[in-house]
Amino acid sequence: MDEQYTPILSDEERAVLRAQRAERRKAARQARRRRQLRQLLPAGVLLLVLTCLLAVWASRRTKEELESEPITPVAAAVLAESPPPEPPPLWTPAETADTARLDDTFPSAYAVVIDRADGTILAQKDSEAVISPASMTKIMTILVAAENLKSLDDTVTITIDITDYCFVNDCSVVGYELGESVTVRELLYGTILPSGADAALALAIYVAGSHEAFVELMNQKAEELGIADTTHFTNCVGLYNEAHHCTVRDMAVILNAAMENELCREVLDARTYETAPTQEHPEGQILSNWFLRRIEDKDTGDVEVIGAKTGYVMQSGNCAASCGRDRDGNEYICVTGNAYSSWRAIYDHVALYKTYCN
Repeated sequence: MDEQYTPILSDEERAVLRAQRAERRKAARQARRRRQLRQLLPAGVLLLVLTCLLAVWASRRTKEELESEPITPVAAAVLAESPPPEPPPLWTPAETADTARLDDTFPSAYAVVIDRADGTILAQKDSEAVISPASMTKIMTILVAAENLKSLDDTVTITIDITDYCFVNDCSVVGYELGESVTVRELLYGTILPSGADAALALAIYVAGSHEAFVELMNQKAEELGIADTTHFTNCVGLYNEAHHCTVRDMAVILNAAMENELCREVLDARTYETAPTQEHPEGQILSNWFLRRIEDKDTGDVEVIGAKTGYVMQSGNCAASCGRDRDGNEYICVTGNAYSSWRAIYDHVALYKTYCN
């Protein structure tokens, strides 16, 4: 087991940063409310005027006249000018003058920790470098699946192309057998907790009809999140490919979106999950998220880790993405890459939460 990481900030410095962060969060909330009011006010005024006009118009006609008479050109023009609802603003992490820059004394080669409330980057290390995301990819896999699935109770049959893909590429798997029927709900947990490529592939085929079509949906989601310039996927499991890449900052954006999805949040927060018995596994299987189970007794200060996914391929080293929540309900996203061991990745997250989120 690796040595404990020594925080680089004193208690006084941490208190100053905490006060500054609280002020930024308050200012961001006020700015967001002002933007929302500016967006809603024109449409609200127009709707109020239109409602009053229609009420006057209706009061002068009988029910039969209203049913038989088409809408007037003037009213149609007013309706046509109503602005369509604007898409929600992108969650875009941003550095400030107070963002801490980690040096080579911080073990992971890449890192970022972000305040979810306003996207403020609290600390970072080479966070815009393009890396291989390895199995952190599966966060995007369950996000796309959750947004496109039909029913959690649908069943999917494990086919030979799924088992062969996992065998040929030496993937981590849940351990489903050929022909085994698995519910969509269990596939979501199987994709994250044991990082099962067999579960991820089964989800992809269920949602999109093929692995290739599902990867297209993943890349469309990257465009929707505003990270397509540096993020691109070639598979749904995290296998290394030169064209399969992102940054730790991009992965923070993906994890943030997943934590906004109720189903994904539930899956990412699960320490264990027991699958239903099948003919192939009569006693079911116990699935575990070992990152969550190993970090829960570490000293992260006031922060509880409420969601996580790890990854490893030789080209990326050990990487991890997690979400933490402090006692006041404030949440943070932490992503690291290229640690020299799985335990080192855990301790790096412990250090980031304790140093910058307390």
